[in-house]
Amino acid sequence: MRKIGSKDSVPELLVRRLVHAMGFRYRLHAASLPGKPDLVFPRLRRIIEVYGCFWHQHAHCADGRMPNSRQEYWTPKLARNRERDKSNLRALRRLGWRVLVVWECETSNPVTLARRLARFLGGPA
Repeated sequence: MRKIGSKDSVPELLVRRLVHAMGFRYRLHAASLPGKPDLVFPRLRRIIEVYGCFWHQHAHCADGRMPNSRQEYWTPKLARNRERDKSNLRALRRLGWRVLVVWECETSNPVTLARRLARFLGGPA
């Protein structure tokens, strides 16, 4: 698990490419904000978080299910991830940021994802 990085994942890179192609510029992993959000658009006061379905336990996804082995290890670990996500999202919204969460499984359809990103950022579809 040491090799699993929190930055530059394949889904995050896809989202970054789509947003950049739309003409938006952003900051990456702003340490001054709660949770170091993935993409930060300071002028727009918008944030995009890209969550892995397994690590953040996506409820409506086959990849987000709990492993059958070593549940005494995985259950508290993944529960802490979800609690930390909720806490960070609450803190960001309290600070006046609008936040969009993009799940890993949603990146499989780039056309739909691009429309959703454009709607959120207020740009062309």
